[in-house]
Amino acid sequence: MLTKGDLVTRKSYNHDVIFRVKSIEDSYVILLGENVRLEVDAPIEDLKKVSGSEYQERKSHINKQEACSYRLFRQDYRLLKEKRDIEASSGYSEPEEEKANYFQISPRILHIDGDALFLKKCVQLYEQLGLQVHGQYIQEKNMPEEVLALVRKIQPEIVVLTGHDAYSKSKGSIKSLDAYRHSKYFVEAVRNLREHYPHFDQLVIFAGACQSHFESIIKAGANFASSPARVNIHAIDPVYVAARVAYTSFMDYINIWEVVRNTISGEKGLGGLQTRGLLRIGMPYSEDVEN
Repeated sequence: MLTKGDLVTRKSYNHDVIFRVKSIEDSYVILLGENVRLEVDAPIEDLKKVSGSEYQERKSHINKQEACSYRLFRQDYRLLKEKRDIEASSGYSEPEEEKANYFQISPRILHIDGDALFLKKCVQLYEQLGLQVHGQYIQEKNMPEEVLALVRKIQPEIVVLTGHDAYSKSKGSIKSLDAYRHSKYFVEAVRNLREHYPHFDQLVIFAGACQSHFESIIKAGANFASSPARVNIHAIDPVYVAARVAYTSFMDYINIWEVVRNTISGEKGLGGLQTRGLLRIGMPYSEDVEN
């Protein structure tokens, strides 16, 4: 017997991905990836419950991947900070006490997610990275209608639209948008935003999930999207894309490779357009005034 929330794998796919049961409809079960942004349906007889020991073993592997991705991002962050330090001091070597102190204004991020559990995990990571974020749970099919009002209310500089998706060969060719579970909603939501916010460097948009129709989302107006090779992307990958934009100076263009190399999915899962960073620095900063 299966119930909502149970963890399972699919026999026909050699138990490659752990899913949690979203709902049970007659003899079919709707499944959501436990660590990847994939939504599929499967017959009950194709499913196997995941034991506690198997889950812990796989979770340990995922934790290592996430820790590695975080470590790589922190290394990049330190390099970006060193560059800002040099720019703030005009490149001159000065005694420590004479160096100009500066402050930085990072952009506001609106993260809209079709998965409430993934949203919570992503918001925690944003906060761990020192970024200000507003997280909102919205089902993928409702994003096109609700995203514009939310952006007007929050007034972010970065918008992340993600959740779950999947390509189904039985529904059409890989080029057909109708063959994807939620890609059409990401495309429509991005298009609605670009009608009102056409400048790619004033509102930076990431959109997509596992196996999403990358080309259509980019053509609709996203700066970054998934998934160029139609592969699965990890739950937290969109956070690192947004964070890279947030911590890159508005004076610099972002190297696409530098964005995706710290993600778990890499260039097969994520891609995008040349985009300016959104971080601004100011000076002077006085701790005495602040305190």
